[in-house]
Amino acid sequence: MAAVSACVARMGVAPAQRAPISNRRFRASNHRALASTGVRFEAPLAKSSRRPVRRSAGVRVRAAATFPELTDDESLADIAKAADKGEGLSICVFGASGDLAKKKVLPAIFSLYYDRHLPENFRVFGYARSKMTNEEFKDKIRESLPCRISAAGNCDEVMDAFLDRMHYVSGLYDDPKDFKALDAAMAAEEATMGTKAMRIFYLSIPPSIFVPVAQNAARECSSATGETRVIVEKPFGRDLTSSRELTASLAEVLAEENTYRIDHYLGKELIENITVLRFSNIIFQPLWSRAYIRNVQICFSENFGTEGRGGYFDNYGIIRDVMQNHLLQVMALFAMEEPASLNAEDIRDEKVKVIRCIRPIEMDNVVLGQYKGRKDGDKTLPAYLDDETVPPGSKCPTFAAMALFIDNARWDGVPFLMKAGKALHKRQAEIRIQFHHAPGKLYKKQLGSESEMNSNELVIRIQPDESINLRLNSKIPGLGMRLDQTDLDLQYKTKFSEDSLPDAYERLILDVVQGDKRLFIRNDELEEAWKLFTPLLETIEDDQMAPELYPYGSRGPIGAHYLASRYDVRWGDTYN
Repeated sequence: MAAVSACVARMGVAPAQRAPISNRRFRASNHRALASTGVRFEAPLAKSSRRPVRRSAGVRVRAAATFPELTDDESLADIAKAADKGEGLSICVFGASGDLAKKKVLPAIFSLYYDRHLPENFRVFGYARSKMTNEEFKDKIRESLPCRISAAGNCDEVMDAFLDRMHYVSGLYDDPKDFKALDAAMAAEEATMGTKAMRIFYLSIPPSIFVPVAQNAARECSSATGETRVIVEKPFGRDLTSSRELTASLAEVLAEENTYRIDHYLGKELIENITVLRFSNIIFQPLWSRAYIRNVQICFSENFGTEGRGGYFDNYGIIRDVMQNHLLQVMALFAMEEPASLNAEDIRDEKVKVIRCIRPIEMDNVVLGQYKGRKDGDKTLPAYLDDETVPPGSKCPTFAAMALFIDNARWDGVPFLMKAGKALHKRQAEIRIQFHHAPGKLYKKQLGSESEMNSNELVIRIQPDESINLRLNSKIPGLGMRLDQTDLDLQYKTKFSEDSLPDAYERLILDVVQGDKRLFIRNDELEEAWKLFTPLLETIEDDQMAPELYPYGSRGPIGAHYLASRYDVRWGDTYN
């Protein structure tokens, strides 16, 4: 990611006081506004690009705060010199005592600090209902903070410096007085930095309290000196109606530009590489269409069940939990047309076009499943209904497979087969592109009749063991003419160092700091996704459709294989 300067534009007017609550609504920088704003720039500390801003009357004008990436040659002491001395950063994690914050969010923030992607002038605040002191909170978090493999022996030193910047505030999620106390604590720390500060709020909380927390944070804790951004975790509603209600409630206090709907799947290394693979390699550009691609498989499997999370999962199911967001986003990135630029809006415009072109999902093209228990030697693998948090007799699907079609000129007639499930035979996520067979019968005898043996495949392995694999037909060395399939295999862990693959949360949180929204979901994108899946979900739930049972640790229900065979497809994970 290109480094950008943290120098910020200043308006040639006296600083305004905090806007009244009725008028306070976060807005982002408008990089297209330049001549009309009267913006002037200070001399830069380093070569960079900066974006001026414009806001409506009555609202403070603040430039987006961005911070540069630092090279490995710079020491921690150089952070203060490299970062803009006039801009600070405060990150507040709501739900700081929960598992997501402890296992993912706070470790990701620490890793960014450890790798020197955050400025010296930054603070981290935790907010939750749990009563604990600052020291108790730090002790709880210390256990989960990672250090890079390439650490130069200074992990403890960096960890202590990071924990010194952490503060904990206990309070209710629906009490404005507690949010005012949080605002006071943040302002007191920001005053010691002697800077204006951008504030980032991360909503690591259950969806049922998204709205009160976002609204209280906006009304009581917005930055008095800089910009404020809010990160919202999925799920973004349960259907089209609830999604619209959530969007409208957030829009009362948050401008779309400052709302970051995070889908951690989009932060994975191989997902971001999809567009690079497509648009920077000319060999793939002419092949990426119905003329050469026979089918596309997007598969997600976990080798464990709900394991105590059944109560939460039962309210959503595998389609809402994985397919409507993770896999649909992957499909849109894979199938979209080349954007006009790498600007976030250009990329998201193309994704929305793809989703709008997807044909309504027919129930005949859907298979549902739910895992059942089985014996594995002396071990008993539980059924979904054995989870004590799952309602008795639940028909919630833990597996789904479906065939989707994009009705546009590029993809007309190409089946996009999605599959996602829990308690399957392995943990894996991949995109598998199967190409048409080579025309003619020149090597039919040597290749045999199996369709998988005479067509090429491109496999993008998202997790684990990230890789890109191109399968070709080639001659086996020796006398005679014997053919076999050969893999051209790029293994990321072999080609690149282990620590060069950042966690998805690291990438996405840094993008929020830098104001890059390419990997975040826009409101119209969310709207189109729910328009596509809500009719299907209503049919499943209104008709109380019973899922097909499949054994824990198997490849899923038999119906998924019949669905694939309808389109002359064999699931890739059944032969590889």
